[in-house]
Amino acid sequence: MRNLFAESFARETGRWPLWLPVFMAMGVAGYFALSDEPPLWLGVAGLLGFAAAAYALRLWWGWLAVLLALAALALGFGAAQWRTVQVAAPVLEKKLDWVTVQGRVLRVERFEKRLRVTLGDLRIQRLDAPQTPARIRVRLIGKQPDLRPGDWISIRASLVPPPAPAAPGAFDFQRQAYFQRLGAVGFALGRARVLDSHALEHIASFHTALAQVRQNLTERILSFDKTEAGAIAAALMTGDRSAIPEETMEAVRDSGLAHLLAISGLHIGLVAGILFVGVRGAFALVPPLTLRFPIKKWAAAVAIPGALMYALISGATVPTLRAFLMISLVLIAVLLDRRGISMRMVAWAAAVILLFQPESLLGASFQMSFAAVIALIAVYEWVAERGKNRAHEPRTPVRTVWFYIGSVALTTLVAGLATAPFAIYHFNRFALYGLAANLIAVPVTALWIMPWAVIAFLLMPFGLEELALTPMRWGIGVMTGAADTVAGWPGAAVVLPAMSTPALIAVALGLMWLCLWRRRWRLWGGAAVATGMATLLFFKPPDILIDGEGKLTAVRLASGQYAVTSLRRSVFTREVWMRRIGHDGAPLAWPKQGSQQERDTVGSLRCDGLGCLYRTANRTAALVTHPGALLEDCARADLIVSTVPIRGPCPGPERTIDRFDLWRDGAHSIRFAPSGIVVETVNGRRGTRPWVLRPKPAYKTKRKKGERS
Repeated sequence: MRNLFAESFARETGRWPLWLPVFMAMGVAGYFALSDEPPLWLGVAGLLGFAAAAYALRLWWGWLAVLLALAALALGFGAAQWRTVQVAAPVLEKKLDWVTVQGRVLRVERFEKRLRVTLGDLRIQRLDAPQTPARIRVRLIGKQPDLRPGDWISIRASLVPPPAPAAPGAFDFQRQAYFQRLGAVGFALGRARVLDSHALEHIASFHTALAQVRQNLTERILSFDKTEAGAIAAALMTGDRSAIPEETMEAVRDSGLAHLLAISGLHIGLVAGILFVGVRGAFALVPPLTLRFPIKKWAAAVAIPGALMYALISGATVPTLRAFLMISLVLIAVLLDRRGISMRMVAWAAAVILLFQPESLLGASFQMSFAAVIALIAVYEWVAERGKNRAHEPRTPVRTVWFYIGSVALTTLVAGLATAPFAIYHFNRFALYGLAANLIAVPVTALWIMPWAVIAFLLMPFGLEELALTPMRWGIGVMTGAADTVAGWPGAAVVLPAMSTPALIAVALGLMWLCLWRRRWRLWGGAAVATGMATLLFFKPPDILIDGEGKLTAVRLASGQYAVTSLRRSVFTREVWMRRIGHDGAPLAWPKQGSQQERDTVGSLRCDGLGCLYRTANRTAALVTHPGALLEDCARADLIVSTVPIRGPCPGPERTIDRFDLWRDGAHSIRFAPSGIVVETVNGRRGTRPWVLRPKPAYKTKRKKGERS
């Protein structure tokens, strides 16, 4: 077996470079997995050391490959370290109620009933300059002035630090906000006051100018069509999805068409291809140009900046940047009379993004985008090898149509399977009938919607975009009709429990092994993918969940359903909990307090005016809401979860969790295992990293000996 492995590895030398960005990603992931911040010199020292060793041992290929892999790992680790230092900015430490905020508008997002603005160059009442965040994001309700990027505005706002994850292992908005230099979020009261309207001389940066162009284009599209078709047209052309109704987004997600609204490789490729074919076709109509000049290169030279402008206007997200890098390499190869190598282009695109935006590795867009592209290229490489013997067969119109339908079906199936583990990990949803919806929506998008979108861009300088937006709207109607139909089928979207991070890593490495190699040993990657997915069968939901403020608690009942303390408060947190445990329906209401007749109506949960007792087969937990319950509960419960501080001794339980623990460690997830009580906390999993906000006490008090702190 060892010799077979070494022989297979030696025969795939041409694929070795494809693994360098994989090792960079492992270095980035290793950095973010640490619980404490490492020394800043560690990544650079590792890179220099491994690179020097690789140069010294360059004649020994085995050691050279190993050392280059380690150098790539150190490069990813160091890139993540330096990026963390580069984006560091002040973060609000505690809530600020109703302060005057002045700042420059960087971005405006228009939802159905509210606005959301991102502000920079801030002046915030009661905050000194060193404490003032670089950016904040604020919701505005009611009638507001026509705000645009570049405006200098004043608002009266309530601000809070970026919120922590709703549960251990859930999406970490604090980390995302840190790398966006977003130091606070909140909402404003009343109408914003524009102190200085936007003007070109006031636009401080290229990003602000681009945001203004993007907003102007979005408003022009929506002014022509204020329906959901206009909102989707704006999403496809500028990447702004804020105007799309929530019910439409739900249908799009449940039907497996969400990728059509996220600007990615499909859209960038279509725009570049339409420009390339259109320009080349226009030149071909002039025979002297066709015969004397390289019109193919001219078309490529036009398509590159066209694709770049579309990528920038649509938001320059990670999938968009990846797609543009790949398309630009293909077109540069045309300019240089070279042939592009697809998998290597993906590797280069991944390496560039990981070097400059290493934090994007942790996001769903990076993972799903690269998983889909790598899987598709690997499958089509395999298909091309198998189809060499049939290349001479004539293409009839019928065969061409069936070939296109088969290609769309194969692309949808492969991309859906490749991205499914990442969708389950991040969103806990899987669209069962995505193939059916995509067979209709993808051809309509590629052959009708996007060509009209490109034409609309070209007509906008002349004020004639309505000529293209009208037929584009017809195609969007077909796409949304397919989404609504498929989403209405029984069981269209399956809700699955959260996959663990080690399981996702196994799936990702297995997928890379399966796709990057060419020989039969690649099939071993399927075992890693299957192992990672199989962990879903052994998912054990938590018995108790409680948020970091002690305002919301959920317990698992004997029936498998969950009961929550409130169906009105903390709606977002409750939805995250239910989604992560794989529950699609609403939870049950908490039993009423203070009534003896209601005490046994909800299975193993019994409540009174001081709290509740929660019993499982082998444990009893006391959920305390009043200090008066502690004396009795400390003597009979195995676990105390108290939303009030425990200031006296409580020696009986195996574990006690009180208001101070919730305040310090964030939301708690508790499982009762035969070996004991397993407790996970939000901050316990995240450690002490720069983006983890640790609460600071408002005042200090002297405690008596033996009291908890």
